[in-house]
Amino acid sequence: MSISEVFLAEWDQEVAATRRLLERVPTDKLDWKPHEKSYSLRQLAGHLAQLHGWTGITLNVDEFDVNPPEGGDFPQPTLESTDDILALFDQSTADARSDIAATSDETFGEIWTFKNGGETVFAAPKAGVLRRFVMNHVVHHRGQLTVYLRLLDVPLPQIFGPSADEPDF
Repeated sequence: MSISEVFLAEWDQEVAATRRLLERVPTDKLDWKPHEKSYSLRQLAGHLAQLHGWTGITLNVDEFDVNPPEGGDFPQPTLESTDDILALFDQSTADARSDIAATSDETFGEIWTFKNGGETVFAAPKAGVLRRFVMNHVVHHRGQLTVYLRLLDVPLPQIFGPSADEPDF
């Protein structure tokens, strides 16, 4: 079994669970924040929808500077509704899945470097970056989103098993 096949088996389950959660985001609450220091619901859901886009950046280039010395911004889409969030998520995850499927075992072993302002933040094999910087990052923010939705009294879907709102396994 190739490395991409191993990743894709888990990928499909995680993507489905994340989409079920994003479907619950209420459009009329996108500007809501649980605390002044927190992301708004729009920012958090948008970040979660866009994170899978880091897959192509991880697998198709050898380094990325989030704040390049020569300037340039990472594009931030305008998200006005749950449908916008889901459209971004669907495109992001479809592109990412294709990138994973097309990546050779050799490429997964190549070093990828993350920079900020020209300075190296970390460097690691691409397989590890995909696992930690993309997939685990998604799981982290998905957990945050469950708290946001619970505080808004939005029923939570099953993720790894029954939830209080969907108790039948």
